[in-house]
Amino acid sequence: MEKLFYRLEIFLKKQISRGRFLKICLGWFAVFVSENRFLKLAFAKAAESDGRPKRKIKGNYDLVVSEGPDPYQNTVKAIEALGGMGLFVKKGAVVVIKPNMGWDRTPEQAANTDPGVVAALTDLCYKAGAKRVNIFDVTCNDERRCYENSGIEKAAKEKGAYVYFANQWDVVKAKFPYKSQMEGWAILRDAVKCDTFINVPVLKHHSLARLTLSMKNLMGVCAGMRGLMHQGLGEKLVDLTDFISPELTVVDATRFLTRNGPSGGNVADVTVLNKVIAATDPVLADAYAGELAGVDPLSLSYVKDAVARNFGSADIAGAKMFSVPA
Repeated sequence: MEKLFYRLEIFLKKQISRGRFLKICLGWFAVFVSENRFLKLAFAKAAESDGRPKRKIKGNYDLVVSEGPDPYQNTVKAIEALGGMGLFVKKGAVVVIKPNMGWDRTPEQAANTDPGVVAALTDLCYKAGAKRVNIFDVTCNDERRCYENSGIEKAAKEKGAYVYFANQWDVVKAKFPYKSQMEGWAILRDAVKCDTFINVPVLKHHSLARLTLSMKNLMGVCAGMRGLMHQGLGEKLVDLTDFISPELTVVDATRFLTRNGPSGGNVADVTVLNKVIAATDPVLADAYAGELAGVDPLSLSYVKDAVARNFGSADIAGAKMFSVPA
């Protein structure tokens, strides 16, 4: 249903204003959900979860940027400068690496995370002693084509990762200690029941959210009709990030899809930046990546809401940062 929602948006957005179209679709979907007993009952027996434990991990720096022509090496250097994967992954750990591989696009089209970044993280996790590295995403296009054409499935499997299609029926229901619009939302169980969660978005344009970064990338662990999340997006993404509590955020800025996101398709829309950003604070990572893209971080609803709630920091000037020499 979410795929239909996106296709309808692409088809109609030139006929009416984006805001009006979104309001119409959200209203229609809200009625559909409220009236559709099957969707109400589908996750009724799922166990409630308070989310993943919050681990306060302090690296050598608040944020590290590595630049060079090789995404694999950029990733290795960034993690090493941050303090090494051993900070995040202990011996025998089950690790989730969550890239963006939601689109049937090649790496050159920059709609998904670069496979070299994912391969490097997989290698580093196993070298740190991980028992298993799981990689999955709830895709927007056909999952088989997304996994294959993104290059992520092949690259990660070659490093020993378990790359599999997300089971949208094996979920937990999100529970929060505060009032949240995400209360009761179905979240993939494998995203919650892991020892370490590494969030690996790609920096790219998004027609509704302006940019897709780490907090928005976590929509890929949500089941159900995710299109509804775009109403009150900032607040929902902050709550979702709080629920998942990723230990490490690695933003792939190898290629930047500057327009026509999130799906892209035209390499003329892609600017090569050859950077990888690593941080323990997802808000700081998103703020820095937003600034790198030429966007005021506080103009992004999820960054603005996070800062207002003291969930994370967007103070780039005040952060302890390190740029890895090329």
